[in-house]
Amino acid sequence: MPWLRVACRFAPRFGEAHRLLVARTTAADPMKGMAEARRWTTRFDSDSDAWVALGTACRAAYRTHDALVAFERALQIEERPDAAFAAGLLYRMKQDHATAGARFARAYAAGYGAEALRENARALKAAGDPAAAAEAIRLWERETGKAWAD
Repeated sequence: MPWLRVACRFAPRFGEAHRLLVARTTAADPMKGMAEARRWTTRFDSDSDAWVALGTACRAAYRTHDALVAFERALQIEERPDAAFAAGLLYRMKQDHATAGARFARAYAAGYGAEALRENARALKAAGDPAAAAEAIRLWERETGKAWAD
């Protein structure tokens, strides 16, 4: 990994080498991976990829709040389906179903696909909004061509 660190140090933009370094470091030690990713968000503050890498590393280290902050920062920079979906999963873990539903809807609107609609319907149902959940189910059925079974 020393050569990977050198490549990252001299890279003008956050890229594949940074993602690989964070992923490898996180796999070996999630807390070190989180620190590595945090270093890159300091250097590349306006790069949504760096913030998604930090969110992923924080999630691996079971730092839910820090992961949410990172994914939300990525969404402030750029509309990203992966960041919105990941944030939705984390909000659902925190039992904030209304916000989870909003993030899943945002993920779908950004292009995440039918899985985001399915999770949106589940979150809306858990949040106590059966009418909105029914609409999400109807959209999911139309998009997938399958009958809802949940």
